[in-house]
Amino acid sequence: MLQYSPDFLLDLYARMVRIRHFEESVKFMFLEGALPGTIHQCQGQEATAVGVCSVLRNDDFITSTFRGHGHALAKGLTVEELLCELFGASTGCCKGKGGSMHVGNMAKGMVPGIAIVGGGIPVAAGMALAFKMQKTDRVAVSFFGDGAVAEGAFHEGVNMAAIWNLPAVFVCENNLYGASTHISQVMRDTNIARRVAGGYGIRTEQLDGNDVVAVHEAARAAVEECRAGSGPVFLELLTYRLTGHSRRDPGHYQPKEERAAWSEKDPIPRFAQVLRDRGIADDSVLEAIAQRIASEFDEAVEVARNAPQPTVEDLLTDVFV
Repeated sequence: MLQYSPDFLLDLYARMVRIRHFEESVKFMFLEGALPGTIHQCQGQEATAVGVCSVLRNDDFITSTFRGHGHALAKGLTVEELLCELFGASTGCCKGKGGSMHVGNMAKGMVPGIAIVGGGIPVAAGMALAFKMQKTDRVAVSFFGDGAVAEGAFHEGVNMAAIWNLPAVFVCENNLYGASTHISQVMRDTNIARRVAGGYGIRTEQLDGNDVVAVHEAARAAVEECRAGSGPVFLELLTYRLTGHSRRDPGHYQPKEERAAWSEKDPIPRFAQVLRDRGIADDSVLEAIAQRIASEFDEAVEVARNAPQPTVEDLLTDVFV
């Protein structure tokens, strides 16, 4: 990590803390009944979103899932536009029409979240094909979970990208569970990267998805390959969600010993200790970051609570292009 500036490393940390604070705060707002709909959260997986998106340009695109808050914040969407969306306001990132499961902003390189499992994978391949045909060096990145690799859309999208050498990075956030089903119950070989390499002949890598710098470096290499015309690349990021599948899921299927072991690998306190050990930040600096992010969130909540709601006439907008 000696090649990275302290400011860059502190920014990675702040991005992860912003996602965690957003998710924890939103969870309580839903429990209080302040927000409509439902949520699927990513506590524990912050390093995957931040590490990958830290190497992307604004004009690179990502596809996300129903668990997309972290991806959105990492790609540059603001806390305010996300909260407005969750409140159903017309000032939200999708004008209040997407809600938690479909956040995104095309101007910032994020296709609104696709809740169909695996549905974003062929979309990313299609965007990567467009980028190649346009002779640009833009890259498309698709985030999905381990459960998505059993979907036909996964195999179609990855195969198309492979045979056409498309500038696509496929990012599997392997948190061990497809909803409540452990990966060992649906795959004989649970090394997904190995399966993809053997099946499609593309470069794959399996790595610690809770090490934000390791993710950044792997993503940077993958994106550079794609920009140079040597894509696609598949990254399997081993991580864990420290929460249920959705807000009504207590996660009782996760063994206590397993949760405890993964809690020890929580990417945020783990990286905080790295910053302390290297003399980059002490507790006062880390606390100041947390306080700044908490204030940012509180200010955004006030804006979102008072933001205008869509009108009946808005039902007819954004339907046809």
